[in-house]
Amino acid sequence: MRALGYLIVTLFAALLASPAAWADTPGALDAGPHLAMRLVAETTTPAAGQEVTLALDTRPQPGWHGYWQNPGDAGFPAKLDWTLPKGASVGEPVYPIPGTLLIAGLMNYVFEAPYAPLVTLKLPAGLAAGTKLPIKLHAAYLVCTQTICVPEAADLSADLTVGDGAIAPHVRAQFDAWRRAIPKPLGATATFQVAGKQIRIGVPYPATAPATGAYFFPVTTGLVDYAAPQKVARDGDRIVIETRTSGSGAGPLTGVLRIAPGRGLLLTAASGTVAAASGSPVALDGVWLATLIAFAGAMLGGLILNIMPCVFPILSLKALSLARGHLDERTARHEALAYTAGVVAVCVALGGAILALRAGGSAVGWAFQLQDPRAIVVLLLLTVALSLNLGGLFEIPTPGFVNQAGGAGGAFATGALAAFIATPCTGPFMGAALGAALVLPWPAALAVFAGLGIGLALPFLALGFVPALRKRLPRPGAWMEKFRRFLSIPMWLTAIALIWVFGRQVGVDGMTEGLLVALGAGIVLWAAGRRQARGLGFGAAPVLMLVAIVAAGIWLASVAHRPATGAAAATVTGAEPFSEARLAALRAEGRPVFAYFTADWCLTCKVNEKAAIETDATRSAFAAHKVAVLVGDWTNGDPALGRFIEAHNRAGVPLYLYYAPGAAEPQVLPQVLTSGMLAAL
Repeated sequence: MRALGYLIVTLFAALLASPAAWADTPGALDAGPHLAMRLVAETTTPAAGQEVTLALDTRPQPGWHGYWQNPGDAGFPAKLDWTLPKGASVGEPVYPIPGTLLIAGLMNYVFEAPYAPLVTLKLPAGLAAGTKLPIKLHAAYLVCTQTICVPEAADLSADLTVGDGAIAPHVRAQFDAWRRAIPKPLGATATFQVAGKQIRIGVPYPATAPATGAYFFPVTTGLVDYAAPQKVARDGDRIVIETRTSGSGAGPLTGVLRIAPGRGLLLTAASGTVAAASGSPVALDGVWLATLIAFAGAMLGGLILNIMPCVFPILSLKALSLARGHLDERTARHEALAYTAGVVAVCVALGGAILALRAGGSAVGWAFQLQDPRAIVVLLLLTVALSLNLGGLFEIPTPGFVNQAGGAGGAFATGALAAFIATPCTGPFMGAALGAALVLPWPAALAVFAGLGIGLALPFLALGFVPALRKRLPRPGAWMEKFRRFLSIPMWLTAIALIWVFGRQVGVDGMTEGLLVALGAGIVLWAAGRRQARGLGFGAAPVLMLVAIVAAGIWLASVAHRPATGAAAATVTGAEPFSEARLAALRAEGRPVFAYFTADWCLTCKVNEKAAIETDATRSAFAAHKVAVLVGDWTNGDPALGRFIEAHNRAGVPLYLYYAPGAAEPQVLPQVLTSGMLAAL
């Protein structure tokens, strides 16, 4: 009877949609199409044999909605009829997560806002460059309001030409945003059990992972009563969904579990036994727990950053300022709080920029700005200036607005500086914490970035508020000036690392230009230091010259030629550049795979490579067990790598994955490696 009811509703909708039904009611419907569609290709010049993603950019008119692949109790999904070049093929469309619309007891799975199903087009190999590839699509679909439905059709086309597969940056960003809306595979098998009129679904899901507004959208028909309420509970490392069954279908059960607005997991559930959730079902909201865990990890990671070569000299100088003994308790605390505020402000600002860029579709993570040579050249000039300052060549002039704030103003500026130049570093605990931040609601995510800042500022904060710690500092004396000179060494090491990264990004010629810019800045600072030695001020002319040098450096970095990415693969014997296609092929062969993701500006990555990955012990162990090594070079910000890294709950590099033969999911290794750890795999 229920199926007959659905049929009657659909026929009634079609009757309303016919011209006879509404022709006597002028203005009842505005001019269509009510679901505007266009066919967009990620690249219009794909390479022969390449897979190309096509998007059906769909925009409902206000008050109208389209349907998901399973429309629910009424409606029907879009029917796609393709006309393709000889040898080409397309896969099934993949849809973003729909919304629910309950009308008269009937549940509809719909899209009321713009959405874009994605289709993969496979082109044949051997096509000559310049070959035209016309793509045509006839789409028939249903579009409805809450009171009326209209069948519509659209004839769409895209003209492709065999070429180099280049993707325009703005098109890549748009497709990245569309892909983010597509549910991600769960990677583990769920289980469902039908008992009487009830169906219970158990989904493996970490207890610490956030999930809000959870809802299960079945793709398989005939097993789940769409309109029935769903009862959702957390039970350890699983989510349990209980609802009514329609009792007219058989497994396996496929569907999408929404875990947050716009985010979901694509899962397949096999028939089996599913234990009821222990205790009474509760609202599915692990955001606070996940936020606290990520906040603690970020704090610990920020604390470890203080021993990095670029941060340690600044922290040491601030500690020595307290050791001079001229600060009372109140002033010491004020400076500690101001330093902390500067650190946290920069960390939150960087976190906000990351979240905003990712919301716009860019696959960026921590230290994303270092993928741009212009940011590297600015950091290079800054570290050169700090190195010369620590070496006693000149004194940094303090702007008037900072002086007006007293010691707190200088402490705030120092904290901001420490946080900014700490961005090339990623330490233990940071990766998982910042990766978790990217799936949390934005207020919680910003709190995690603030936790990173608090951890970075914690040593100086403790010195400011704990007099006993300040008393343990060495007594002031002439040694302090010598120690300051010594602190210029790690800062020079940072500058050397940055110019190496700059060279990897823009080539030897670009690196030479960067060194000349740094030399120019050094000459200007030396001249300003000579003025200061004669009792004069820093001078306006040196400031203007430095601004011009920085602008010249940014311009040179903008026009410098960038070498092709993937060069990192050559540093490990037998390693190959990472691609998801190559990973899938190696796993299909049954080979174990070690995949790691690195960047030239990532200090932790480079240490791990020299100390653990590129060692004779690791090479021998990998060779003996035929372990394939794949290297993902993220130096210049490859969006495809960014999406893959994000899918493993990381905000950036390093990321180390080991795929054992036959394993469904990779083993995520720690961010600090040893050769023994790798050999033991």
